[in-house]
Amino acid sequence: MGFWNQFNSADNTVNAPASRAEAIVPDASAPLTDYTRAIYVGGAGNVVVRLIDDNNDTTFIGVPAGTILPIRAAYVRNTSTATNMVALY
Repeated sequence: MGFWNQFNSADNTVNAPASRAEAIVPDASAPLTDYTRAIYVGGAGNVVVRLIDDNNDTTFIGVPAGTILPIRAAYVRNTSTATNMVALY
């Protein structure tokens, strides 16, 4: 028996809450499974990403633990020092 999804017909815009998540394994060149709605940062540090409409990487410096970055990322680089990151889709 499955759960009834009361939000099934709701608008699924980028501002809507995430409907799935996965642990991020930072990589030098491999993209994430999908573009993120946001990234949860479990352990403080720098987050190095490639945003979906950018040609260069961006570094978010000194992101505190427990932060949710509302960013549309395609890549999370292995030069990130933050830990326990979760992609929110």
